Amino acid sequence: MAHAAIAAPRRFVAIAALVTVAAGILGIPVAKTLCACGFEDPTSESARATALLADKFDRGGPQLIFVVSDPNGYGSATARATGLGIVDQLERSPDVATIVSAWTVPAAATAGLIGDDGRSGLIVAGVSGDDATAQKAAKNLSDLLANDHDGVTVRSGGTAMLNVQITEQSQHDLMVMESLAIPLSFVVLIWVFGGVLAALIPIAVGGMAILGALALLRGVTFFTDVSIFALNLSAAMGLALAVDYTLLILSRYRDEIADGVPREDALVKTMGTAGRTVLFSATIVALSMAMMALFPMHFLKSFAYAGVATVGFAAAAALFVTPAVIVLLGDRLNAWKIRGPFRRSTAAHRSVEQPFLYRWTKGVMRHAVPIGVAVVGVMLLLGAPFLGVKWGFPDDRVLPASASAHQVGDHLREDFVDAATAVTVVVPDAKDLVVGDFARYAADLARVPDVTTVSPPTQSDGSAFLTVHSSAPLFSDASQAQLDLLHEVPGPGGRGVLLTGTAQTNADSVDAITSRLPLVLGLIAAIMFVVLFLLTGSVAIPLKALVLNALSLTAAFGAMVWIFQDGHLGGLGTTTTGTLVVNIPVLLFCIAFGLSMDYEVFLVSRIREFWLESGGAGDAQTARARSDESVALGISRTGRVVTAAAVVMSISFAALIAAEVSFMRMFGLGLTLAILTDATLVRMVLVPAFMRMMGEWNWWSPWWLTRLHDRFGLDDGHDARHEAPASRPPQRTGATTVARSVHPSREPFGPGCRV
Repeated sequence: MAHAAIAAPRRFVAIAALVTVAAGILGIPVAKTLCACGFEDPTSESARATALLADKFDRGGPQLIFVVSDPNGYGSATARATGLGIVDQLERSPDVATIVSAWTVPAAATAGLIGDDGRSGLIVAGVSGDDATAQKAAKNLSDLLANDHDGVTVRSGGTAMLNVQITEQSQHDLMVMESLAIPLSFVVLIWVFGGVLAALIPIAVGGMAILGALALLRGVTFFTDVSIFALNLSAAMGLALAVDYTLLILSRYRDEIADGVPREDALVKTMGTAGRTVLFSATIVALSMAMMALFPMHFLKSFAYAGVATVGFAAAAALFVTPAVIVLLGDRLNAWKIRGPFRRSTAAHRSVEQPFLYRWTKGVMRHAVPIGVAVVGVMLLLGAPFLGVKWGFPDDRVLPASASAHQVGDHLREDFVDAATAVTVVVPDAKDLVVGDFARYAADLARVPDVTTVSPPTQSDGSAFLTVHSSAPLFSDASQAQLDLLHEVPGPGGRGVLLTGTAQTNADSVDAITSRLPLVLGLIAAIMFVVLFLLTGSVAIPLKALVLNALSLTAAFGAMVWIFQDGHLGGLGTTTTGTLVVNIPVLLFCIAFGLSMDYEVFLVSRIREFWLESGGAGDAQTARARSDESVALGISRTGRVVTAAAVVMSISFAALIAAEVSFMRMFGLGLTLAILTDATLVRMVLVPAFMRMMGEWNWWSPWWLTRLHDRFGLDDGHDARHEAPASRPPQRTGATTVARSVHPSREPFGPGCRV
């Protein structure tokens, strides 16, 4: 790839520009085809019950609720006229399937439609059509009917309006995020890359990655639903990964130039080392994010599509465009330069005892045990609040308090019977059932604790449903216990039943996550282990990486519970509900775990280069000294890249904290904390501490895995040929020269094993 870029750099850049323009044309309109949906399991019991309600009773679509309030009471002439006028307009709309209002139902059926203060009445309309159609219809009806006049206040809310306002808010949040992240990142990039022209490279690569991901998402929408929130991930990750990958390539190129290597040879060597590291890293991150597609929720699947697409385009742009731009710019790469962490005036091979990171790493390794134990203890302490996590389903309170859906939701919770606690029981096969069967079933349901009333059955086309009103608070132990008891009640006439409602939907969503979580975590761990083993030939380094990467997430998980569930720090301006959306920690884990491996590959690949150059293993004491020195040199060289990349990446994700949708704010904070924790406490403290304690065992693997690595190992491009100590002639194995441990008293890794 480097040779091709050297031969035809303009062709590379021209092709990239054309692809970017085409991706922009296709991808920019994608927001119009996305939905604020996908939090529930479409294959669950609650989803099947909801689908049956829609097919047989026209009750499955999202609800559009109007709250009509008059200081003189809901029965005043003006309130009645306003309410009936809204009902009349709704009846004329082809997008409204059902209408129930406080002014049109019999007096005996007004319970739940009139506020406790007697001033407000409800109009509940079921909106038909798919997500896109329902959102468009709900917005048009709200704009037309939710207007104040003659002292009567009309507010629109419900699930239909919630979806509309989440979509609009997400698009606004995306614009705010980009307006914050791009200028701040560019300022930091000028300092990090040491010049304006060099800083423009990751911006260009990030733009290509974002537009490419949007184009792919647009294509996916032709086949399945895609969540609107996937746009936020593409925007944040596109810029973040572009900085990671281009920074690694440019810093390595400048190292080679500083060592006196000719420009073209420096680029070839850079792409053979840093370029392959980018490829390995992108593979790990993409595979980690792809695991979210194993969950049934479209919300998580959407992030899998967006994540894989963004990583793929970011890596491709970095690997194809960066070397071509380096060739085109030549000496102008450092034009308009300023002094930054990668602008060195002396050769790269100067005394490495001088840099701060080298001295820091040596200091950490001298006190590896106490420092490692202390940092692990602090991180576990910060993560302790996650032990008290409570799962809940997102509702209108994810929006800011100024949103009408949030205001209507608050009004319903305060002054009306809380319909969200109700459980709908659907009887798919109600043929030949008589009134007595339903009466007995309703009486059995009414005996379940916290059940207040059971509505009479509604029958249509051989099916029926009943509504069980509950006083158990949502997402509480009492609510879950009630669901379990409701499931145990035999159906009418022994027929099967399906339950739906907010409580059941939340239980199904939690079950869908927890039942698949062991498989997903196992696959992620296996993928990470295999790729890192093929890169390093070591068993210990992948295991260490898995443990430390999981540990780096503890502080982020603890902060989510402490702030957004328990309400500390004012919930950072969000409405605290006492629960967390179960999808968000899973999303955070898959993304942050993959990005942590990103930095792991950066460090380990460079440490391995120095380990091979040092001569590898010798006797136990020599091997430990070489391992420690390799770790110090690798962190000294690569730690600057990791730290600088983490700063810019944290800016991209921290911009999500400005989002007005609460769980995206939580997601942004969690990712920011995870990235900063990983780049500082984990990479700069725990990695050298653990590698010091492991010594030469860092590079151990059993003989049968050694043979596997010799045959299938992923060479990172480093020329491993080196001079072994004269007393220990090297053994040539595959593409890597290794030295056997021949300590006179023992073979430390057992017969047939090697370092």
